[in-house]
Amino acid sequence: MDLRPHHLLCTQGYSGKGYSDEFVKNMNQVTEKLRGSEPVTVHLTCSTDVLCADCPNMLGTDLCSTNEKVKRYDRKVMEYFQLEEKDYIYQELVERIREEMTPEMLADICDGCSWYPVSACREKILGKKRKAEG
Repeated sequence: MDLRPHHLLCTQGYSGKGYSDEFVKNMNQVTEKLRGSEPVTVHLTCSTDVLCADCPNMLGTDLCSTNEKVKRYDRKVMEYFQLEEKDYIYQELVERIREEMTPEMLADICDGCSWYPVSACREKILGKKRKAEG
């Protein structure tokens, strides 16, 4: 399954809201699989992925109406966690992200995201470290 680097965060913080009914349906299916007990191989790609497929902001392959922003999110996730465009086990990656993520890193990566203020990202990714936010 192709997955953008920043979607490693979105799939953790997702709480049933989305851009459209089609997007929510797809997001529900993908997150259910990723959050399951079976290991899931994902191929990190800094391009359109399985979640972009039903997003109304997708204009074409590797083209989003907010392209500059999503590319920045991807780049920051790749840099902070020293990731490459290759295959990983999703569950291992998100565990590593949860261990290494700080409130400052998450705020930096997600700066400008319209979902960040209304999602469960801080709760799901930072857990107890969230208290360090202030």
